[in-house]
Amino acid sequence: MTDATRTTDRTATTRRPEGVPADEIARELRAVVGGRVVTAADPDHDELREVKAGDVDPRPAVIVRPSGPADVAHALAAARRHGLPVAVRSGGHSTAGHGSLDDGLVVDVRDLAGIEVDPDARTAWVGAGATAGQVSVATSAHGLAVGFGDTGSVGVAGITLGGGVGYLSRRDGLTVDNLLAAEVVLADGRTVIADAEQHPDLFWALRGGGGNFGVVTRLLFRLHPVDEVTGGVMFLPATPEAIAGLVTYAQGAREELGVIANVMAAPPMPFVPPELHGRLVIMALVCFAGPAADAEAALAPIRALGPLVDMVRPITYPEMFPPENGGGFKPVALGRNMYLDHVDADVAATMLERLALLDGMRAVQLRPLGGAIARVPADATAYAHRSAPLMAQVVTFVGPDDRDARAAWVDGTVAALDQGVPGAYVNFLGEEGPERVRVAYPGATWDRLRQVKAAYDPENLFRRNQNVPPAGAA
Repeated sequence: MTDATRTTDRTATTRRPEGVPADEIARELRAVVGGRVVTAADPDHDELREVKAGDVDPRPAVIVRPSGPADVAHALAAARRHGLPVAVRSGGHSTAGHGSLDDGLVVDVRDLAGIEVDPDARTAWVGAGATAGQVSVATSAHGLAVGFGDTGSVGVAGITLGGGVGYLSRRDGLTVDNLLAAEVVLADGRTVIADAEQHPDLFWALRGGGGNFGVVTRLLFRLHPVDEVTGGVMFLPATPEAIAGLVTYAQGAREELGVIANVMAAPPMPFVPPELHGRLVIMALVCFAGPAADAEAALAPIRALGPLVDMVRPITYPEMFPPENGGGFKPVALGRNMYLDHVDADVAATMLERLALLDGMRAVQLRPLGGAIARVPADATAYAHRSAPLMAQVVTFVGPDDRDARAAWVDGTVAALDQGVPGAYVNFLGEEGPERVRVAYPGATWDRLRQVKAAYDPENLFRRNQNVPPAGAA
C-alpha cells in the first residue's frame, strides 16, 4: 500500500462493542444534558453526522450537541460507562474524517459558538464551535483580527489545536501563537482553564498537539489591528519562472504580505476566461494586511509576473473567506503534506512536469512561512517546525476507478519535490499511520506530548485524532 493510499484508508475505524442500545444511552443522556442528544431515530441525524471528507460515511450511535462544559462532561462519562469510542466535531474539516465515527459517541460543539470581543484589551473569548469566518466578521467590526487559515467554514478549535497557518501568519504568528487560554473538559470530566500559569503543560500541548488532551469548549485569543487589507485572487501563468518568482518573492517580502500559491488546473469559475479552463495556472491567494498606500509597492513584483486574472483590491479582512460551494459536493481527495526549503526554476519545472502527467483536479499548494512564525522558539509550543521556510501540499481528486494511479502520482510527486526538510503539518495529515504523526511531532516534542497525554488522558479516551499515545502505552 502506498503512502497516498493510506491517506484515505478507513479500515481502522474503532467500532462500539455490543452493549446497551443507542436509544437507551440517549435517554440516559437526555435526562442530564441541556443541549441536544441525537440518534438515528432523529430526522436530522444524517445531516449532523456528515463531515467534509468525501470518502467516509460515518454512522455514530449518539451525537451530543452540548450547551456548555457540563454537557460535555456528561457525554464523556456515558462514553466511558458504555465503552463507546469518542469523536469530537467542530467544523468537520479533518482530512481523515476524525470529526465523526461509526457506532460511537460524537461530541459536536457547533452550538458553542459565542464570540465575546474586548476591543480595549484586544482579546476575544470564542466558543469552540464558531467558524473562522464568523470570528473574522465579529472582530473586524472593531478593526481587529486573529489569523486562522484560508477557509471560512473551518472550526476554530480544530485549526487552532493543530497550529493555524494562514494569511496573517508571517505578520502575527500562527493561530496557536495568539492563543492565550483555553477552557477544556478533560477525560475524567473536570473542566479546567489552561494558560501560561494554570496547567501550563497542558497549555503547551494544546498549541499544536491536536485534540489529544480533552474537549476544548472556549478559546481566548489575542487580536491584532487589521484596519486595511488589499487582497483577493490572482491567476498567473504557470511557467517555471513565474512560480519561482512568486514563491521566492513571497518568502522575503514584507511580513504584512501573505500568499498561498496553488499551481493547478484553472477551475471553471465565472470570473475565469473560458480559454483558461483546465489549463495549468498559478491561483495565488494574496492578502496584504497593511496600509493601502503601501499595497501597490508590495504587490508590484507579483503583478510584474503578468496576471491572467487580477481580482486583488482593497477589501475587508473577512472578504478573504468567500462563500464556499454548496450543493453537497464532497470530493474524495488524496494528498501529502511536506516542507520545502525553496522553489527555484528547476524545482518549479519539476512541479509542472508532474502536474502535466495527470488530468482532472490536481495541485501543488505552496505556503511561504518565516516571519513571525520563525521568531517563536521551536520548543515553545507543540507546533515545532518553526524554521521550515515553505509548506507544500500535493493533492488530487480521485474517482472510483483511478485511486491507485492517482495515489502513485502523489507519491511520485512528493519524491520528486523532496528537499530533505523534515516535518509535516498535523492539520493536513490524512489517515496516514502513526509514523506520519511522529514526523509531525519530532524528537523531544513527541516525548513531551506523551507525558502530557499520560497526565491528562492516561486511558487514551481521545484517540479519534492524529493520536499521541500516553507515555508508557505500547
